Amino acid sequence: MALLNRPQTKPISPVSRETPTSWPGLAMAAGGALLAWGIHRLVPAVPMLTASVVLGIGAAHLPRLRTFVRGTARPGLSLAGRRLMRIGIVLLGLGLGLEEVLRLGWATVAMVVAVVAATFFGTLWLGRRLGLRGDQPLLIATGYSICGASAIGAVSEVSGSDEEDVAASVALVTLCGTLAIAVLPLLHGPLGLTDQGFGRWVGASVHDVGQVVATAQTAGPAALGEAVLVKLMRVALLAPLVAAVAFALRARRRGDRTAAGKRPAPVPLFVAGFLAAAALRATGLVPEVALDWAHTAQEALLAAALFGLGSAVHLPTLARTGGRAALLGLSAWVVVAGVSYAGVLLTV
Repeated sequence: MALLNRPQTKPISPVSRETPTSWPGLAMAAGGALLAWGIHRLVPAVPMLTASVVLGIGAAHLPRLRTFVRGTARPGLSLAGRRLMRIGIVLLGLGLGLEEVLRLGWATVAMVVAVVAATFFGTLWLGRRLGLRGDQPLLIATGYSICGASAIGAVSEVSGSDEEDVAASVALVTLCGTLAIAVLPLLHGPLGLTDQGFGRWVGASVHDVGQVVATAQTAGPAALGEAVLVKLMRVALLAPLVAAVAFALRARRRGDRTAAGKRPAPVPLFVAGFLAAAALRATGLVPEVALDWAHTAQEALLAAALFGLGSAVHLPTLARTGGRAALLGLSAWVVVAGVSYAGVLLTV
């Protein structure tokens, strides 16, 4: 900053300062996303985003990569975790078929809102009671109630959460979501659910969209269709939840200034972009091929971002709160599954 104030010195562009040191980390994040895609192709039950987080954590702890990850690659990996996450969340809005979601009826809309609210506030309260560090209760509550890793990334952008808290929360939420692929189909018959009811239960209780598809398809196309629609309804609540978190932070810091000298924005720019993308999809003007490319780009960007976040995890530190975080994750899983099951029984 002092250099910029000297009249005889030519100002240095922020881009020119940042880009040379960011490329190694960005290239590493892209490579991690590509490797995660390959793992998902070989083992479809492993979501691409889950694999990205695990690969990032592994890279940060391999002796031959650890120094590179924590040194030369760190600026680019951090940049991927922030900027690429925002772009990916904006593209997520193009996956929302709002007109199809509304066809489910207001009773189902009310059920989904109730499930999201109960899961979010219940998990947040329990996380505080368990004494979890930093923003982990907020992030885990968001991931379980909305759409897993994408929701965690969106809320972390407005809360300014520590990278390690974000990565640990993503790892926990994706782990439980992956377990749901194996556990929920076993409960289809014992719980007395029709295929339609099972699909709605999966859509209301499983976190990631890919995990929803993998779980619901075991009961056939009718269950899969219901599951995807209910899941998209939960995703549609991402924007109001992020805006509410931003508003709460703004109220808490009223009269104060953040390190950047600004107050938190009432509605973050990437949330406005998410809503604009959803509105554009609702017009029907976007061709299917463009939607397919946007979905591919969204997956790639989120995978690279989550690799960057995973590389910030320090396992010895995580282990000190691992038991409490696991307890919160399992408890939140029971809450979202139980509340959504009750909601499905009332609306089907």
